[in-house]
Amino acid sequence: MSVTGKIYGINGPIITIKGNLGFQMSEMVYVGEQRLVGEVIALNKQETVIQVFEETTGLRPGQAVEGAGSAICVTLAPGIITNIFDGIERPLQLIGEENGAYIPRGVSVDLLDKSRLWEAKICVKCGDVVSGGTIIAQVPETSAILHKVMVPPDMDGTVIWTAEDGSYTIEDPLVTIRKPDGSEAALTMTQRWPIRIPRPIHRRYPADRPLVTGQRILDTLFPIAKGGTAAIPGGFGTGKTMTQHQLAKWSDADIIIYIGCGERGNEMTNVLEEFSKLTDPKTGNLLMDRTTLIANTSNMPVAAREASIYTGLTLAEYYRDMGYHVAIMADSTSRWAEALRELSGRLEEMPAEEGFPAYLASRLSAFYERAGYVENLNGTDGSVTIIGAVSPQGGDFSEPVTQNTKRFVRCFLALDKALAYARHYPAINWLTSYTEYLGDLENWYGANVGADFIPSRNELLHILTTESRLNEIVKLIGSDVLPDDQKLILEIARVIRLGFLQQNAFHAEDTFVPMEKQLEMMKIILYLYERCRALIELGMPMALLKEDRIFEKIIAIKYDVANKDMYKFEEYRKMIDEFYQRLMESNA
Repeated sequence: MSVTGKIYGINGPIITIKGNLGFQMSEMVYVGEQRLVGEVIALNKQETVIQVFEETTGLRPGQAVEGAGSAICVTLAPGIITNIFDGIERPLQLIGEENGAYIPRGVSVDLLDKSRLWEAKICVKCGDVVSGGTIIAQVPETSAILHKVMVPPDMDGTVIWTAEDGSYTIEDPLVTIRKPDGSEAALTMTQRWPIRIPRPIHRRYPADRPLVTGQRILDTLFPIAKGGTAAIPGGFGTGKTMTQHQLAKWSDADIIIYIGCGERGNEMTNVLEEFSKLTDPKTGNLLMDRTTLIANTSNMPVAAREASIYTGLTLAEYYRDMGYHVAIMADSTSRWAEALRELSGRLEEMPAEEGFPAYLASRLSAFYERAGYVENLNGTDGSVTIIGAVSPQGGDFSEPVTQNTKRFVRCFLALDKALAYARHYPAINWLTSYTEYLGDLENWYGANVGADFIPSRNELLHILTTESRLNEIVKLIGSDVLPDDQKLILEIARVIRLGFLQQNAFHAEDTFVPMEKQLEMMKIILYLYERCRALIELGMPMALLKEDRIFEKIIAIKYDVANKDMYKFEEYRKMIDEFYQRLMESNA
């Protein structure tokens, strides 16, 4: 029996009901004559507090509030991939077709298409014992994703009937099981799962393999583990969204969940238009064939913004349970934290630093802790990698959201306004960024890329760090007073910055770089450094070394050597040797 109450007070998206009428914590409710969707967020003897996920204009005291009898859930079935949802999994494309450009209040549509037929291949037979996670059918959801229909995590039993292979809707019974208590249950393609409760797993693996992105500064200097967590903080215009776009396009995740949380509507439009035209380099099909978008833009109700990241997380965990590797792009967690702050203020809770609620840190930790590389209930391996953008006001990294995020992520990719204004992209500052995954991934790099990958990476970072110290001296007294060996470090650091760290997303050969080429580029730069250092030690002036324009030729490798033409690196090695020999002979 559903519980019904009446509105007593309204404060923006927060409404109250007098007394304790039997509602449950986190229960979904329908508010007013238009049946606006809401969620119970506080209970005591005197009142029930509800946050409404839609605009509350026009509501008045005395209108009915009806409980749904369950927590707010998402519907999990074929049809999620390629779709775009709002913060509570309502399909925006279908709503747009029926109601125009703006979402009307109280709109009621099927979360997934219940009339579409899917080709299902049954994977179990009568007599099989099944439990949570067991795959009972396979459905080609897109050309890139095979949807695996699973037994819900909280159910088990023995198969007593199966349908034939064929075309079915998401609500047609595929399998009937007899539970241990003797009752029977019909299983369809559809599951429902509460968005705030993590889906169960068997066990969690250590982070021992990277999420390969094809972006040199990430794969080489600051790698992200598959199933790991990363934050991309930066001020306005530093490239947070574009960095996440590159990761969504090129990372070796099977499925991308892109959550636009409180961002501008035109940014989400760009994502939609761009992703619908892009070709997936892994499959040759459209990138949208393995992408789902959650759009809760800045003009949408603030309470739904708070729920949107949990909606995206639950969808990601569902596909992880099938054995897929899923990457979540949350853009941005700062807007989500602002929604928490607004709701907390309307609830009259005691504010903490900068007005954010005292539970900001625990909410952030609960979000990032749902990432991981795991063994699922059905024995498959899957992962959820969370990459969250942070938008600190004025680019101030000391504000609460950035500082608390640093506590819970193991990869921190700090975007720098000065680099962005200098047109250096990705504008990731190599001095303030860090990764804690390097030690965990060392064995993988050694086995799959090369034993000299990590030493080369460390040498590159050492040169960049030394350059930073030397620049402090240069600012005070100029570069002319530096000895030639230090001038060489500044020049090699420039080669690293322009030829390795800077990457052109619009160049066919530079937008994605395989790990093997990244290693060869590092080795060529370090080989040039080694040869030039030998010449400097013999008394060769730095000005003479620069006359040959060898440094510019090495910078241009990223464009001149195609990803498939790895043999050309040997030509560059010979070119450096000839340069060295020529100067040695002239010195003699």
